[in-house]
Amino acid sequence: MKQPLPFGAPDRTGHRDLTDVVQEVARGDKQAFSALYDALAPLVFGITVKVVRDRAQAEEVAQEVMIDLWRQAARYRPEAGSVTTWAGTIAHRRAVDRVRSAQAAADRDQAHAAREHSTAYDEVAEQVQTRLESEQVRRCLRGLTELQRQAVTLAYYGALTYREVAESLRTPLPTIKTRMRDGLIRLRDCMGVTT
Repeated sequence: MKQPLPFGAPDRTGHRDLTDVVQEVARGDKQAFSALYDALAPLVFGITVKVVRDRAQAEEVAQEVMIDLWRQAARYRPEAGSVTTWAGTIAHRRAVDRVRSAQAAADRDQAHAAREHSTAYDEVAEQVQTRLESEQVRRCLRGLTELQRQAVTLAYYGALTYREVAESLRTPLPTIKTRMRDGLIRLRDCMGVTT
């Protein structure tokens, strides 16, 4: 790898200043780009490797930066700063973008893995909770009188209205309502539900 050209020293194309070289690159001069590449590649790579911290990734980013310099040469304004400052700024931004992109991808992967793991765990926990609640309901139903258990079972498991429960059991509606109320109060207390 060649060393950067000292400012003021003529390069192999006869240019004495990197500003002139960038202007030649802006006009599509491939030899000028070669000189610019030789002058700036070590600087660009140095910046990218410090930010990215992975040599292979830094090489990719440095190549992308050099292509950007070729494409954006016409946008360079000497009054905004030196060519090395311009190139260094582009290199730094590209390297930071690469790091952020890699971090975002890693975060997405980690979040996805966490969701996958927690979903499986939640399904198991939910099944266990449902099974425990079902056992508790059955135990509490056994604690009701036979008449209360019949009324509650028909209403909740048979999806019958109070009137339909009364007709099914051939019992007056007010009696069914009383049995249901008393049965539900006992169930609530047995289940430990607070209102």
